[in-house]
Amino acid sequence: MKIDEAVKKIKDRFGNKVLKVYKHSEKRAYVDIDHDDIVPVMTYVFKDLSFRFNIASGVDTFEGIEILYHFAHDPSGIVISIRVLLKDKNDPHIDTVTTVTKSAWWIEREIHELFGVEFNGNKDLRPLLLSDDWPKGVYPLRKDFVPPKRDSRKT
Repeated sequence: MKIDEAVKKIKDRFGNKVLKVYKHSEKRAYVDIDHDDIVPVMTYVFKDLSFRFNIASGVDTFEGIEILYHFAHDPSGIVISIRVLLKDKNDPHIDTVTTVTKSAWWIEREIHELFGVEFNGNKDLRPLLLSDDWPKGVYPLRKDFVPPKRDSRKT
């Protein structure tokens, strides 16, 4: 499969739900969708097109919290990232994709913990990386995070 063929299949299947496509190279493309469409698009890419879910990543942009769902098609070596933008930083939420693949469970926990994204339907968003006494509502990978000052007297 070629990257153009994979993108065309996604566009044919979802039409105007594909907001934008950015072809980075012959092996990599980004497909932007609305956050409400993540489960059906991911289901199609994962199950119908037989792409492997690699990982998801989060980015705090000036427009909102962006989540990228990265997929690999091992036989061809192509990678497609499905991007969603959560515009409301005060209440970022999206449906869980653990209904499509259980392998997304821990990365949803990580994105929840580090960016404050609520994954609707994920019943286990307990802390994964930060200490148990980490302040609630403080997300260290957001642009507005202010690191605590270190006491230089301590070693």
